[in-house]
Amino acid sequence: MPRVYDSRKRIVVTGGAGFIGSHLTDRLLAQGHEVICVDNLFTGTKRNIDHLHAHPRFEFIRHDVTFPLYVEADEIYNLACPASPVHYQHDPVQTLKTSVHGAINVLGLAKRLRCKVLQASTSEVYGDPIQHPQAEEYWGNVNPIGPRSCYDEGKRCAETLFFDYHRQHGLEVKVARIFNTYGPRVHHADGRVVSNLIVQALRGEPLTIYGDGSQTRSFCYVDDLVEGLIRLMESEPDVTGPINLGNPGEFTILSLAEKVLAQTGSRSRLERRPLPADDPRQRKPDIARAKALLGWEPKVMLDDGLALTVGSLRERLTEMALLA
Repeated sequence: MPRVYDSRKRIVVTGGAGFIGSHLTDRLLAQGHEVICVDNLFTGTKRNIDHLHAHPRFEFIRHDVTFPLYVEADEIYNLACPASPVHYQHDPVQTLKTSVHGAINVLGLAKRLRCKVLQASTSEVYGDPIQHPQAEEYWGNVNPIGPRSCYDEGKRCAETLFFDYHRQHGLEVKVARIFNTYGPRVHHADGRVVSNLIVQALRGEPLTIYGDGSQTRSFCYVDDLVEGLIRLMESEPDVTGPINLGNPGEFTILSLAEKVLAQTGSRSRLERRPLPADDPRQRKPDIARAKALLGWEPKVMLDDGLALTVGSLRERLTEMALLA
């Protein structure tokens, strides 16, 4: 059962029509809060929030966070930013603006309201890590001028802004470094490895494996992540983060592809392609800080989460085929 706050809060979720944002919105509404969902629908979609439009405590505002936002709220979750390479490399300048100008605007709003604000940062701040697993003390190995840097460096700058507002203005901030997340509502054309492999398998297309497939990732089911975000927001004022939120289970891309083939019943073959520039060779969170400070660790096993994700993407592809 979801925990219920003692009093109702008005909570802003930027990027609230996105994959993670819509699940967070659902959870906050279930806890009895009012939610203002702010999204420019660049990668978010109304489909993710269609079921909420008649909800008495839900409000949607189509807005780009690179422009100032004028609302009243008790808490702010800043999730606005394209998160997959396909999307954030489509317009890298706008991606950087979303992370940096967006953070400035959200922090300015929080400063005016004197409310708590949480930044959804990313494991990409660690770049192609030399330290493994990655703990929050690690400063990362990021190429500042590479094709991924619009996202990596944008999020690093956003973290800087959050901590400078905390030190200079006494603002209560929370920073979560989110590792690979998957689950229902993940965009079918997201381009990241879980959705990519599932969609290819369901369509009977070759499964794209970059490099030799020995690179590793850690996959966190979206419900587990949302629980971590809420626990971080609820934590004591001195718990600012950054805090890693991810599943420490580590899988090679080849082993993930095998699981996807088994889950979908597909007979798709594997197709090798060169490893993209600056693609991390390994990624695994050290979540000792989340366990100690939040009492949080993921619960959903990869096989169970994949089954739910396959079902969701199968339904979406069927819907698209009917509309074609």
